[in-house]
Amino acid sequence: MRKTAFNSLLFLALTVISVTSWGQSTAIIKAVGTWGNLTNYQKHEGPFWNQHIARASDGAIIGEVKPQTALGLKGFEIMRLVKNGVFDFAFGLPGYVAADNAIFEGADLSSLSQDLATLKLASDIYRPTLDRAFKNIYNAKLMMLYPFPSQTLWCNTPVTKIGDLKGKRIRVYSTSLGDFVEGVGATSVVVPFLEVNAALTNGVLDCAITGTMSAYTGKWYKVASYAFTLRVGWGLAFGAFNLDKWNSLSKNQQNLLEHELSELNQRMWAETATEDDIAIECLTGTRCSLGELGGMVLAKPSKADLKQRDRIAQEVILSRWAARCGPECTSNWNATVGKVLGLTASGQ
Repeated sequence: MRKTAFNSLLFLALTVISVTSWGQSTAIIKAVGTWGNLTNYQKHEGPFWNQHIARASDGAIIGEVKPQTALGLKGFEIMRLVKNGVFDFAFGLPGYVAADNAIFEGADLSSLSQDLATLKLASDIYRPTLDRAFKNIYNAKLMMLYPFPSQTLWCNTPVTKIGDLKGKRIRVYSTSLGDFVEGVGATSVVVPFLEVNAALTNGVLDCAITGTMSAYTGKWYKVASYAFTLRVGWGLAFGAFNLDKWNSLSKNQQNLLEHELSELNQRMWAETATEDDIAIECLTGTRCSLGELGGMVLAKPSKADLKQRDRIAQEVILSRWAARCGPECTSNWNATVGKVLGLTASGQ
């Protein structure tokens, strides 16, 4: 008991010395993560704030993070809570905040970026636009942009081609995904991630859109039998700081956080590049390195499906988004993401 108490006092003393050498007081960062049952939180978001940042800063920065699921949040309200100072930092999806302004969807409009390299170029060139939007709308500093795995379709009725989606009720989490669903003749339904299993079970939904690894770790294979791997997005995510909190930090603390969050961002891009194949194998294959086999029926899109998706992307998704975002926003997109994709948006 005495040895334990002595070790605790020694750690506290060393922390005080370390923080004093930084010439500042300890900063406490209250953060909120994404979904606690998914790998992004378990492997990256949680460990970064709850353990890593204290070690990396010698105790000058202490993080406290919980996932939105543990806090009873649905994701759509998170940046408003950051703006109001309830949280200092948040991880989230631009699609979840696009109800406040369509500009947030611009880097990952449904179906436009079909590989990670293209998405990276699009997100990099659009980042200054998002920087300004986070600052002006949420009083926040954008720190990270990283992807969840491929967003595809998971259904409890047979779906083997894009035409089979017509008439179905399909879960979405963003307006852009809703445009895709309506473009194929289906009905879009906004449902929080944790409510999807029940909605598929109870017949409220016929299909739902989420990432490949999210579908596996969320155990969607227990409530849906068909995996239609038509890529309709990536689920680009962000990390953002409340500006008042950011400005209260010392320059040393800001520099260290910028470096460490940049490193975290790179790790998350690298892992996403590996997760599609692993998740699809676990959901539809004969073996799974992660645990339980999903047993879902795999249906890959045909060339005709891909051609139809691309037509919907340009004629429905892009034009609807341009109309929502307005002329100035659309002109900016054409000069940035549009150049990367070789597309021109018009709200006419």
